[in-house]
Amino acid sequence: MNKLFFLLALSLFALPAFAQKLLIPMDLSQTDHLKAYGIAYKALSQGVKVEWLLNYRGGSFMMDSDDEIAGDCRLRGVKAEDAGNAADIYLEIENSNMEVVLLEKATKVAIYAPDDVREGPWDDAVNLALTYAEIPFDVIYDQEILDGKLSKYEWIHLHHEDFTGQYGKFYSMYRNADWYQRQVQQEEASAKSLGFNKVSDMKLAVSRTLKSYMGRGGFLFAMCSATDSYDISLAAAATDICAPVFDGDAIDPSYASKMDYGNAVAFQNYQLITDPMVYEFSSIDVSPTSGMLAQGGEGDYFTLFDFSAKFDPIPTMLTQCHTNVVKGFLGQTTAFHKEYLKPSVTVLAQREGSDEIKYIHGKFGQGFWTFYGGHDPEDYRHQVGDPPTQLALHKNSPGYRLILNNVLFPAARKKELKT
Repeated sequence: MNKLFFLLALSLFALPAFAQKLLIPMDLSQTDHLKAYGIAYKALSQGVKVEWLLNYRGGSFMMDSDDEIAGDCRLRGVKAEDAGNAADIYLEIENSNMEVVLLEKATKVAIYAPDDVREGPWDDAVNLALTYAEIPFDVIYDQEILDGKLSKYEWIHLHHEDFTGQYGKFYSMYRNADWYQRQVQQEEASAKSLGFNKVSDMKLAVSRTLKSYMGRGGFLFAMCSATDSYDISLAAAATDICAPVFDGDAIDPSYASKMDYGNAVAFQNYQLITDPMVYEFSSIDVSPTSGMLAQGGEGDYFTLFDFSAKFDPIPTMLTQCHTNVVKGFLGQTTAFHKEYLKPSVTVLAQREGSDEIKYIHGKFGQGFWTFYGGHDPEDYRHQVGDPPTQLALHKNSPGYRLILNNVLFPAARKKELKT
């Protein structure tokens, strides 16, 4: 009888502890998925540990109840709930393809982009996502990278960029545009001031520094042309693939035999496109069909892969979403042909019935990289000069959620990131 009374008393004491948990659901009931990431980030920045409930209600967040955090949820329009008896949630997770990952500290975030990133001819989806979610970040560029400033950050995004020194292959369409000519002048001046003969040499040095950063444990995220151009710059380190209009001297006629894919992290055995009049870097990229363009992307979707939360927590974190089918979107680099992926690459999302890979991930040294094809998840065919997407109109965007998964990813407890 005494033992029964003791157990009953213990359970009564335990219930309030579980009831003092705040749950931010990330399923279809969530009113603003994107700002929910900002709430989780702010909690971490204030020293509050956050539990990421992988595969539970769309990848929900749970933390100790806090009046300030609850107030922030109301102010930002984020749905939050009393978790009730959290023991029931843990039990459901234990017995399902779910897992609890502990997020411990807010990630120090940087975007690699020129100083006029907010005034350039195009916007950047990661900049928009971080700004809307109210996650702070710094903007750094070549000077800061080569000066060793990367050590201040756990995570860096490569803004729409060309690491091959070909100015985005915009020559054929925009060589007479003021913004293009200004970009060329600024890049050439920067290269000269940093002691490089050519912009391609400067960008290669930046690419190598970013690779070393990953090797030491950094997290690198890239979209659109920054994905394949970064990898190509590493593979082409021993040759010249730039036409004279870009660097003033001839392409190395033997460039194809000098490509070293072992230097790169994601792609191999592709064919370069060196013609300056062609708006494409290589055969890696998937070009949209004319029918797809004419229909404005109707029928263009990609599917997120389903991973074991308990055995593959990293890809599970990166694919958390309230839907597993996401509307496609174009970019200079829209997606990747599967045949050019290295065997070590983890495929996170693919266009069903095709070889078109949208979202990939890999490990290098002690760090990680993630490449996401396309330019803007909520603007199917975003053009140079188009106005930036207003994320207040797309607060439940699954395509933008994938970006923000990557921002929280480095906050996971180190043991969760071991592979």
